[in-house]
Amino acid sequence: MPGPSTPSPLILASASPRRRELLAQLGLSFTVVPAEVSEHEAADADPRTMVRHNAALKADWVAARHPQSLVLGADTTVFVNGTVLNKPRDLAEARAMLRLLSGRAHTVFTGLALRRHCDALAFDEGVDSEVIFKSLAEADLDAYLAHVHVLDKAGAYAIQECGELIISGWRGSYTNIVGLPIEATKQLLTRAGLLR
Repeated sequence: MPGPSTPSPLILASASPRRRELLAQLGLSFTVVPAEVSEHEAADADPRTMVRHNAALKADWVAARHPQSLVLGADTTVFVNGTVLNKPRDLAEARAMLRLLSGRAHTVFTGLALRRHCDALAFDEGVDSEVIFKSLAEADLDAYLAHVHVLDKAGAYAIQECGELIISGWRGSYTNIVGLPIEATKQLLTRAGLLR
């Protein structure tokens, strides 16, 4: 079993290119092993509970197969007007989501789970940020959907891709809105002894 001076390798339990890019900013070497799990994604779910559950589900699945490694799981969703917006099934649903977000503030929730099975390490964290959308006309939706691939994004948008077309402001962690809150991730990895 690795001791504190030889931390076990880090695995990101996500196929998201955005999470991979954000985690790389911490300067750590890591591998990517997407979790093969069925996430809970009910539109009427409590968003805080849902993202923490899904993050833990991903981290636990990968950690069970790599018990010596430190595994980071994450899950992000958009919540507006009592409804959870996950990844849209098609462009029609994406357009409907953007219409719902138009002219409103909404919350982006991310759950983080850090696991290492060999020593039963288990840390969990939740982060939320607020995003305010501009009022969007159909032409604005057309322009945004023409520029951004939205089907792999919760809420059918990405703040870092042509966000100026649709977003008027935000509060809280910017990297949380992108998909991996770096501040909270750094704190978890520091608690686990991977960062100082």
